[in-house]
Amino acid sequence: MKTDTVRPGRKTGPSNKVPTASELLDRAFPPSAADIAFREKVGVDNTVAQQIHDLRRKAGLTQKQLADRIGTTQSVISELEDADYQGHSMAMLHRIAEALHKRVEIRFVPARRKLQSA
Repeated sequence: MKTDTVRPGRKTGPSNKVPTASELLDRAFPPSAADIAFREKVGVDNTVAQQIHDLRRKAGLTQKQLADRIGTTQSVISELEDADYQGHSMAMLHRIAEALHKRVEIRFVPARRKLQSA
């Protein structure tokens, strides 16, 4: 019968995961509250852009076809699908959702805890 051995000083289990580059940088240079807020904003913008793109593609539509359905131009759809775009309006999201037979749902979730000042 074989038994697993653990070398002294080594952890086993899920905590043995290799940290990402971002995690290593955050440890070396802890982000400020403003940095964290910016990251969260960018994350939301990226998520919205990706969802629009994925839903459009799943519906089998080109950017031009979706634009025609909601009364705008292909370039506007392209901007909305750009992760750097920050002008997503509720009105436009509702128009897109309706054209794709979806609905917009917004959730408020607990904020992440604030960093402690050094």
